[in-house]
Amino acid sequence: MSPALMRHLMNLWPPFLFTGIHVAALSPDWRQARVELRLRPWNRNYVGTHFGGSLFAMTDPFWMLLLMHCLGRDYWVWDREGRIEFLRPGRTRVSTTFRVDDAVLEQIRQATAGGDKYLHWFENDVVDANGEVVARVHKQVYIRRKPDRRPAQDA
Repeated sequence: MSPALMRHLMNLWPPFLFTGIHVAALSPDWRQARVELRLRPWNRNYVGTHFGGSLFAMTDPFWMLLLMHCLGRDYWVWDREGRIEFLRPGRTRVSTTFRVDDAVLEQIRQATAGGDKYLHWFENDVVDANGEVVARVHKQVYIRRKPDRRPAQDA
């Protein structure tokens, strides 16, 4: 599936569509995604700021999704753990950007070359329209190279 089609489908996915989460960009090489959340009456909390569940949901699938496509079918990639720190009230449109760089991919490939699992922590900030950090999200992703499916060769 192309990144453009994936972006379109994610924007129609009910958990995103009905909370106001919008995938603004998904790069052609699957290395970067930008996600936004506009403040609407249906995603405000009791005091009129962004509902924390929506802030976390806007970050939930992206590290796993980007890594799955960057690493390819030779790897299992799963979300393992996540947490969020609420740093200030979000009263405007908020956004966050995910970037997978070569160094992280190389680190993952080296750590999983022998078939071992690897747990990697990612962090990204959710910022408001003024660039102020509203929340900091920490996600741990499980990565393991799939065992070789070819029959063993006699030596």
